Amino acid sequence: MAVERVLVPLSDTVTVRQTVAYTVQSGLERADELEIHLVVALPHEADLIEGQQETEAAEELLSKAANWVREDAGSASVTVETTLLGTDEYLFGPRDFASVFDDYAREHDLDLVVLDPEYQPGATAQLLQSIERELDAVGLAYDEAPVERPARHERLVGDGTERFDRLFALFWISYGFYLILGDPTYWFDLVTGAAVAGIVSVSLAHITFTFPLDRLQSPIRTVRFAFYVPYLIWEIVKANLAISIVILRPSLPIDPTMARLNARVRGGLPLLALANSITLTPGTLVVRGDDQRLIVHTLIPSAREDLFDGSLERAVRFVFHGREAAAIATPRERGDTEVLGGDEQ
Repeated sequence: MAVERVLVPLSDTVTVRQTVAYTVQSGLERADELEIHLVVALPHEADLIEGQQETEAAEELLSKAANWVREDAGSASVTVETTLLGTDEYLFGPRDFASVFDDYAREHDLDLVVLDPEYQPGATAQLLQSIERELDAVGLAYDEAPVERPARHERLVGDGTERFDRLFALFWISYGFYLILGDPTYWFDLVTGAAVAGIVSVSLAHITFTFPLDRLQSPIRTVRFAFYVPYLIWEIVKANLAISIVILRPSLPIDPTMARLNARVRGGLPLLALANSITLTPGTLVVRGDDQRLIVHTLIPSAREDLFDGSLERAVRFVFHGREAAAIATPRERGDTEVLGGDEQ
């Protein structure tokens, strides 16, 4: 009797239910018995605050998906297994996800991976194309479920209240940032700042926020951000002093170096905040970001040491996840740093 074994990576998307249904239907058409392995690959380590939240949501999704399989299978011979992947490691991007899928498939002798076209492993952008390439690279067969999915721009169409919230939020974010860089006591900066913020909010509000603003915990994070801004300014002042001392020394003891930092922040806005904060701090410049892997140019040793100590990373985690999330080992202690070489290399 023919048995087909299938791996189905899950994430909370609008098409996940259809993907499960397609897996059951197509599998039973090809074989007499079907063994479905439903997995959720966690984008955070389980011992982190956000990792605990992800784990709870993943377990709930697995439970619902297992019930869907039993509902769709009816009296057919279908076995369901549910598993959390990545609980003991930190998955950075499509390559890491494809690798854990491949390891699991080999361990359980699975024949095929069925992909949800909207599959998003904890990221803010669609990653299916990259995952497909990585699955090809490891030689793992896959099938994209032919589901009916909404247009990519559907999230741009919301009710009037949601659109206003996005416009309002982005306007004040842009206006505040403009005034920080300018002079909030000068009438010209106040007027031009309002004009620029208006243009930015009208042009970009519909693509800036990829999730409802009520999930931002905006008031709390605004308060945290208010504490973060003076801290960042202090870090910038300290770095300026360090760079000035180096420049004034006749020997000019600079040590230009490229370094890699695997940051423990995930998602577009937190990662963007960290990368911009690193770049704003004299002596460090983020030159490339690959998921959570940041390639940073450091000018002097003390700037590199500060980067590896992870003070800005902890501060950004505090803004987006709270005080408990800031209690994390430094990148150096975690082994998440690497010196790639000096400029001559």
